[in-house]
Amino acid sequence: MSIKKIISQGWVILFLGILGINFINCTPKRAVTLDVESQEFYEYARLIMTREEKAIFNHLPDKEARQEFIRDFWAKRDPDPETEENEYQEEFFRRIEYANERFNEGTPGWKTDRGRIYIYLGPPDKIDYTMLHGNPEVKGAIMWWIYYRYGVGILFVDKDGYGRFTFDPYSGVYGDLFDAIEMAKLGANFMEGRQEKKFVDFRLNYNSQQGLVVITIDPKAITFRQNGEGRLEADFQFTFYIYPEKNTIKETKEEQRKLTVSEQELAKMKEISFRFDFQLNPGKYYFDVVIRGEPDKWKTRKIFEVNIK
Repeated sequence: MSIKKIISQGWVILFLGILGINFINCTPKRAVTLDVESQEFYEYARLIMTREEKAIFNHLPDKEARQEFIRDFWAKRDPDPETEENEYQEEFFRRIEYANERFNEGTPGWKTDRGRIYIYLGPPDKIDYTMLHGNPEVKGAIMWWIYYRYGVGILFVDKDGYGRFTFDPYSGVYGDLFDAIEMAKLGANFMEGRQEKKFVDFRLNYNSQQGLVVITIDPKAITFRQNGEGRLEADFQFTFYIYPEKNTIKETKEEQRKLTVSEQELAKMKEISFRFDFQLNPGKYYFDVVIRGEPDKWKTRKIFEVNIK
């Protein structure tokens, strides 16, 4: 496995916030008091919330708005909406239960370093454990969790010999752990025992003069099928969730698009662009965008912060 060491101090500080170190102190300031149901949801779900989702949730004004957010939160992560089960949601709580059983270190297992990594990434592909590390500053064992599927390795250390394993993000992380966690938060590559689907990256820009949202995708990331006329086709389903920062009314928009091109046209394309009409007033918005594609049934999702002047 070829993986590079991450030693950037700026990355480490950012990662500590994402992982949940000093979690209570890092929680965004809440504008309103939560009802019991919302508090129970937030207690665990904030672990897999993106920064933007936390900002949205903590400023929703009432229980009804939060209930809608909670429904959307799990639906966006559902890998197969055609089934009654939400496999992502079920797996998330299964991992919390497993972490509490296996990684309890005097604090609930889901709050430990190993527990949180397990919740994000699932079981490692390989574990290396040894007491023969030769480090006089470490009284207990050291342990490597290796994820070949993510290209990530994580070093946990029982420094005091009491069975409490922590990891040092300055020297104990190899590979792009930050990216793997962010992908897991959005619902990508989360499930065990399922074939991992490719992640299709995309960009979003807002043209305030024309009132257009422009989604741009790399054509090399798209799989096409051949139609009866010998041309290439692909289908796209876009779902937009737009949250104004200073307005409680969420806007949802769904559109379907079909792209048909010749092989020669596709070879010349540097990007695929889709345009959508959005007449928005000046202000700050969060665009939560889910794209599903055919013929190979891929799904991708990203959240964008858009400032309109």
